[in-house]
Amino acid sequence: MPDTHEVLNQVPPLVDYDVADDAALLDGLRREGAAWAEDEVHELGRLAGSAQGQEWGRVANENPPKLHTHDRYGNRVDEVEFHPYWHELMTVAVGHGLHATPWRDDREGAHVARAAKVLVWNQAEGGHICPISMTYAAVPTLRHNPELAAAYEPLLAATEYDYGLRVPATKRGLIAGMSMTEKQGGSDVRANTTTARPAGDGTYVLTGHKWFTSAPMSDMFLTLAQAPGGLSCFLLPRVLPDGSRNRIFFQRLKDKLGNKSNASSEIEYDGAVGWLVGEEGRGVPTIIEMVNNTRLDCVLGSTSLMRQGVVQAVHHARHRKAFGANLVDQPAMANVLADLVVESEAATTVALRLAGATANPDQQAFRRLALAVTKYWVCKRGPAHTAEALECLGGNGYVEDSGMPRLYREAPLLSIWEGSGNVAALDSLRAMGKQPESVEAFFAELDLAAGADARLDDAIARVRKELSDLEDLQYRARRLAEMMALVLQGSLLVRFAPKAIADAFCASRLGGDWGIAFGTLPAGADTRAIIERAFVS
Repeated sequence: MPDTHEVLNQVPPLVDYDVADDAALLDGLRREGAAWAEDEVHELGRLAGSAQGQEWGRVANENPPKLHTHDRYGNRVDEVEFHPYWHELMTVAVGHGLHATPWRDDREGAHVARAAKVLVWNQAEGGHICPISMTYAAVPTLRHNPELAAAYEPLLAATEYDYGLRVPATKRGLIAGMSMTEKQGGSDVRANTTTARPAGDGTYVLTGHKWFTSAPMSDMFLTLAQAPGGLSCFLLPRVLPDGSRNRIFFQRLKDKLGNKSNASSEIEYDGAVGWLVGEEGRGVPTIIEMVNNTRLDCVLGSTSLMRQGVVQAVHHARHRKAFGANLVDQPAMANVLADLVVESEAATTVALRLAGATANPDQQAFRRLALAVTKYWVCKRGPAHTAEALECLGGNGYVEDSGMPRLYREAPLLSIWEGSGNVAALDSLRAMGKQPESVEAFFAELDLAAGADARLDDAIARVRKELSDLEDLQYRARRLAEMMALVLQGSLLVRFAPKAIADAFCASRLGGDWGIAFGTLPAGADTRAIIERAFVS
């Protein structure tokens, strides 16, 4: 080969490493009572970082699911065909209990262990985590009908992935989906027009069109429809107890920006049979529990993408030379990388704190408000963070082979899923209005860091002042959510993170010594110590 083709100054692939080699994640895992899961988290981390795990994710993403509405003879089949690697990803996720298993696990920190595993395994491929998340979130909602919960919860929590259309009760494990929004309403689910007519035998007959149905290949769906008593929640299996197909017809799969490996669909209920979950007219309060748990997974998804992006950026900068030195040693690049690490660690720390509050009855008021503001802010930061991480690789990051474009396309989803920015910000106002105790619980959490950093104390005082002004609250909803999310992250970092991380966060995010773009940390930030938090080997 001619010398002109000698490959120089290119970065070795980041492969066969432990994705769980993440100090912020492991510290949070131990702090929140789930140290017992560390070995399994590392097991998943090694698989996610392996050549095999990365290949499963890449190929599943490049071969999106296909919808088959009819067979060759014209019979309706309503099947979604996936690449075999999708099923490999699902098998690992279910086998390691990333779905509903924590609801059946009495060990302290079960939900934290699950969150840590999601943060790690999501880095293999984010798309398949959607049905995993829906299954996780379905269980507490299904408990509003004890009879249905008794029949299906053990199967939803089972660690066997049993793909295929059969009577749910005969399967070794189940996957659940959710079907809420309609084309005329979107997030305004009270505008839903799907109807549910009592059949006289304890079931309801549903008719209507759903604009977005997550995971249409699932065994069952939780859905909303207008019953005689108002908007209500129902469980619809795809196969009825007598073995016949329920009248749920797939119209098309959505052609999405990213999240390509996952199927999202439009469906028709044409006389579909469903069972009431909760009371008639209480559909939104019933299913909102599912929504709130999937919002936690939105935070986990964004956090996982941030970690993946910054690890790739730091790896590139450690091996790429420019202008006589490695990029990681160039001051301007060091500022960018350190800023990205700070953002990633702040997201990881608050995500695991919220996971720790999930099963604690004494922390539900705190979790309600903290999750709303965190979902808004962390998911809103995700796309900007991923774009900056991609840019650290220069033109190489813009090429599909780098894997960075896949992260970039995935990042906006988490801010849209389960309520886009305005919905999440307004939900924080709703939480404060309907549950004033959530405000007290939120500030009680912040008070645990009182006096540790003057910049944090000043920022908390500003938040209190903002909340005391009740004028134009909806107009200021995003500003309030942002401020509250930042002081929460700051309080956790001051308490638990290394000094270099906490100091850089408080100086920039809270003290105002920061620009608009990443890479504008103040002079004096210990960029070397911060960047080392994203070193993997």
